[in-house]
Amino acid sequence: MKNIEELLRTSLWGKSLSEEEMQRALAGTIERSYAAGAFICMKGEPVTHWMGIIDGLGKMASHWTTGKTTSLTGISSGAWFGEGSLLKEEPRRYDVMALRETRVAFMNRTTFLWLLDHSIPFNRYMITQLNERLGQFIGMMENERMHDVDTRIARVLAALFNPVLYPGTNRLLQISQEELGYLAGVSRQRANQGLKVLEDAGLVRSEYGGINVLNLDGLHQFGG
Repeated sequence: MKNIEELLRTSLWGKSLSEEEMQRALAGTIERSYAAGAFICMKGEPVTHWMGIIDGLGKMASHWTTGKTTSLTGISSGAWFGEGSLLKEEPRRYDVMALRETRVAFMNRTTFLWLLDHSIPFNRYMITQLNERLGQFIGMMENERMHDVDTRIARVLAALFNPVLYPGTNRLLQISQEELGYLAGVSRQRANQGLKVLEDAGLVRSEYGGINVLNLDGLHQFGG
């Protein structure tokens, strides 16, 4: 089972740190655990940490007082998030919920800002991370407005393989149909129907414990 030090040392940014910088990062990072359905962080809260998923699966979403929920993206093992709100020093603008038992690394603001001030590789990583996140959300807007449900499910799966945002994702994606439905904003039954369409197209195969992605490029291109 991966621990905080393994997460930091294997992260894209962590591999480029000096040992002094890594020790500073480790000293400023703690671990918290969340049960399935628990909020890791909530909209409107002050942002005091940068967060990384050690193990588990989260969903970034907005929950409105009307009861409507807008799913934004999944956050899988190895992913870091929250840098935008941390840099802008504004209240959090979204919720993050654990879809299964999830362990999260919390790096405090002081440590995060120290790395920005002292590590050029960390700065380069952060520029890339923000650029990838922007591209991800532009793609999500297009996906939501222009594509049918089956295509949305394909794009949700494909998005979890972004090498910058989700470097720890394996081709055997450990995700249930219910979890996939949460990420795509559809019911478990509709997610199951969408997976069957993708299986018939030779892009994925449902297996015990997850979904085997057979053709990642095909998922990206599915639906035009």
